[in-house]
Amino acid sequence: MEEKLKALCDKITQETRENLIKRHLGCQDNLDNAIAHFKIGNKYTKVDVGSSGKYMVDKESNIWGIKAYGQIHKGHFYGTLDTINDYFWGDYTARKINLPDKVN
Repeated sequence: MEEKLKALCDKITQETRENLIKRHLGCQDNLDNAIAHFKIGNKYTKVDVGSSGKYMVDKESNIWGIKAYGQIHKGHFYGTLDTINDYFWGDYTARKINLPDKVN
């Protein structure tokens, strides 16, 4: 699970930095504060960007938004650690990407 958490943090960092640069907000302070990291807890893993809480991941690998630091928001669900590529993570909150239909 730690490899998947690291992949999520790397994706958040990369897409946030790219979005900042695209929006002409890519000064060094903003880029330094766009680094995502995680802290494993007893019940949830906290995913922070810079010094702010952003997402929480439960033991089943579901990704949730937060109400307050340490409190998940059950109304803000962002897939699982296996579906991180279905979302764009570079904005204030993740958003689902419109993926083409899979061909069987």
